[in-house]
Formats: sequence, C-alpha cells, structure tokens
Amino acid sequence: MNKVWFVTGASSGFGRAVVEAALAAGDVVVGAARHPEALDALVAAHPDQLEALGLDVTDTAAVPAAVDDVVARHGRIDVLVNNAGRAHVGAFEETTDEELRALFDLHVFGPAALVRAVLPHMRARRSGAVVQMSSMGGQVAFPGVSAYSGSKHALEGMSVALADEVREFGIKVLIVEPGAFRTEFFDDGRAVYSADLGPYAATVGATRRMGAESAGRQPGDPARAAAVILAALDAENTPLRLPLGEDAVTAVLDHLDEVRGDVAAWEKLSRATAFDA
Repeated sequence: MNKVWFVTGASSGFGRAVVEAALAAGDVVVGAARHPEALDALVAAHPDQLEALGLDVTDTAAVPAAVDDVVARHGRIDVLVNNAGRAHVGAFEETTDEELRALFDLHVFGPAALVRAVLPHMRARRSGAVVQMSSMGGQVAFPGVSAYSGSKHALEGMSVALADEVREFGIKVLIVEPGAFRTEFFDDGRAVYSADLGPYAATVGATRRMGAESAGRQPGDPARAAAVILAALDAENTPLRLPLGEDAVTAVLDHLDEVRGDVAAWEKLSRATAFDA
C-alpha cells in the first residue's frame, strides 16, 4: 500500500527532494510550506498524488487542525517529515533573545507540535514514521552556529526519547543529520545573520564567509540524500541517526572519538564522586 506523507518546508531544499522521491515511489504527499504556490508546477504534474498546504509551523495553534484535516481526507499519515528550517550565523554573544526564540520556534516547538498532532493517529494504527531533519550540527558545533546547533541538539535529544516511547506502537523515528548539501540554505534572504559585534572576527568571521561563499557550491546532492532517507525508512532496522554526506559522517565519527577521549581522561575521578560507604 502506498504511503501518505506530510512534509514541512516542502517547497525547496531537502523538503522538495523528499517530496519528489516519494512521488516517484508512487506515494501521496501533502507538502506544507509558508508559500505553497512554489509547489504549483509540481502539483500540476502530479495532481492525484500531491497537494500543497499553506502552513507556518511556528503557528503551533494551527497545527492540530491541519493534521486532522489531512487525516480526514486521506485516512492516515504514514510519514511525518519535520523539515522546515533555516540557517542562523552569529556568535553566542551576538545572538539576541528574539533570534534565539525564533529559531527554537522553528526547529523545536513547531516540530514538537506536529509530532503531538500525528502520534494519536499513528498509535491508533500502530504504524508510522517520524523523520526529524536535523543536521550534523545536531551532534557537533563550531563557532558561529551556537544557536542553530543548540536548536538541533534540542530536537535530537527529544527525538531520542521519543523513539523509545513510541517503538511499542510500531512507530519509527529517524533523525537525519546532513552536512553541506546544495540547497537554498545559505541563499540571500533565507539565512539569518546576527549583527557582527567585531570581537569574533577570527572565529565566527570564517563561518560568516563560509556561508556566503558556499551557497550553490555545496557538494551534497539533495536527491541522493532523499533516496537514502527513503531506503532507511524501508529498512527492517531503521537507524535512529542517519548522517548524510562525507563531511557529516566524518564530523560525527570524530565527535564520538572526542567525547570518548574526554570521558576516558577523567573517568577515574568522575566515577569517584559518591559518598564514602
């Protein structure tokens, strides 16, 4: 039986690549976007498979009705893909409360609202999958992406617990951690840059330049990434985490080695912190 997908941020980047891959597999897709008209041509090419839905995931009050409407019309949602997101560059000190809250609204509170809305339907059917589009920044961080990585770390932490909570209901959770892929991530008007205060030119400055210089030149192919995501969902043993891209795999493995090294170096003293018997 073909699947019913609900994909946020569906008009571009990874979202659109996943939509196109699901359509090619013969599935039905509801593509949610703030500007659903960007999907008009794709809807026209697949009128029986794809519908575009106007939805800003940060408007969490609108999420339950949107999900219930999709279930009422299609009977179910088999796969939720929480993909809507954007880049943010700025030093920790440079990032304002407003910028930080806006990022968490988009990367954490919006996806959380969607998960809460779809889970009762998935639990009732005892099947389904939740795909959380994170980033290699959900495990690693570097100067200039403290806010972005913080929001992705939060999403991943919640999703790890979620996976254990819903496994008994036949629901899969897949955390996708891409590296640099050729999407609109750093395009003008999409990424947000905090005001440059000056002191962090030697560290954050490199990240600011990287964002501007890498746009349209990233090595990763979103279509190939989407194919791997679909394969992982179809696998008997779907992984919890799926780094994508040479850079992401290397960064995550190096990070794990670094964590192990830190823990091992202080293991004896760290263990010896209980009250004396």
